[in-house]
Amino acid sequence: MYLEYFGLDKPPFRITPDTNVFFEGCDRGATLHALCYAISQGEGIVKVVGEVGSGKTMLCRMLPVRLGDAVDWVYLAHPSLSPEQTLHEISRELGLAVPANTDKLIVMRRLHADLLDRHARGRQVVVLVEEAQEMPLDTLEEIRLLTNLETDEHKLLQLVLFGQPELDEKLAQPRIRQLRERTTHSLYLDPLNLDDVQAYLNYRMHTCGYAGPDLFSRPVARAITRYSQGLARRVNILADKALLAAFTHDRHSLKVEDIRSAARDSQFQASPWWRFGRHNRT
Repeated sequence: MYLEYFGLDKPPFRITPDTNVFFEGCDRGATLHALCYAISQGEGIVKVVGEVGSGKTMLCRMLPVRLGDAVDWVYLAHPSLSPEQTLHEISRELGLAVPANTDKLIVMRRLHADLLDRHARGRQVVVLVEEAQEMPLDTLEEIRLLTNLETDEHKLLQLVLFGQPELDEKLAQPRIRQLRERTTHSLYLDPLNLDDVQAYLNYRMHTCGYAGPDLFSRPVARAITRYSQGLARRVNILADKALLAAFTHDRHSLKVEDIRSAARDSQFQASPWWRFGRHNRT
C-alpha cells in the first residue's frame, strides 16, 4: 500500500524471511560465517539458539544461498515427528522411494547406502531442523545416530539444530548427553541493540529501493528497540505499521508516536533499557 509512496520496489519489512535483504549486523553475519565454516569442515552437529523472532529462520534460509549447490539440504519442517517418521521424511527429502510401512532397519540401510553414494560423488548432506526444542528426545537420538555414519575421514551427514532457549534445557537431560557431547559448535543470537536496529531499518529501506535520506531517526529507532526487545520479527512488525501510519497521514517522516501506536496495536510492551546495554541510551 505504501510502496509507491516511499519509492520502494518491494515490502522492506515482511516477517517472511527474505534472503535478499539479509542484515549482517549484531553478529548475524559472523554467525552465518561460523555456520558455513562448520559445514565446510564436516562437523557433525551444530546448534543455533535464539529467542522467538531473533532471526534463526533467516539464518537457516541463508545457508543454501551462501554454500550454493555443493550441499544436499534436508529441511525438517515438522520437528515433532516420531523417530520412524523422521527417518522416512529424511529419505523423502533425499529423493529415496521408501514406502511408509518400510521397516526402520531397512530405511537406515537405504539411507546409509545413499549417503555413501553421495559422498563418493563429492556431495555433502546437511539436515536443518527448525524449532528443534519441539523435537522428542527419541527423535533427537535417532538423528544423532545418523551423524555416526561416516567414512574413515568424513561424516556422511551433518545436523544443524535451530531452537529457542528451551533447546539447551532439553539437551541438558542425561539421556541425550551423547548428542550434547557431539555438538561441536553452539551459537547464540543476541537481541539487536539500538545501533543495530537503526542500521537494520535503514538498510532494509535502501535495499528495497528507497532513495531518500535515512527515514528511521534515532528517537524512532530507540522506540522500536524498546518495544521490540531487539527481536527482528517485532522490529519488522513495528516498522511496517509505522510506514503505513505515515502514508495514511500523508507524511514522509516517522514519529515516535507512530511506534507507540503500532506497539499498542501489536500488544508489545516497552522493555527497560538495561536489556540492551548502556550504549543504547544515546
